[in-house]
Amino acid sequence: MNVTTEQMVLIGAGVLLLMVAGHFFWRPMRWLFTLAFNSLLGVLMLGGTNLLGASFGLTLPLNPVSALIAGFLGIPGMALLLMLKYFMIL
Repeated sequence: MNVTTEQMVLIGAGVLLLMVAGHFFWRPMRWLFTLAFNSLLGVLMLGGTNLLGASFGLTLPLNPVSALIAGFLGIPGMALLLMLKYFMIL
């Protein structure tokens, strides 16, 4: 397969263009991946709390807002959700 100099330049320019586009789109995509990962951690923490706490009457609602709170804030977020449920709602 004979590759001409013109084709090599076009391939190099295409690779460079892909690298530049990837650099500009990586930062917003990283933010979305972080959001999804933290939400998944929140769902796992809420599910574990509901699974282990069900025998004690300790359950939390599993919805997107509570998953984000638990995922971003971690254990303090879980404590916040518990306080909101049991002290604010009579």
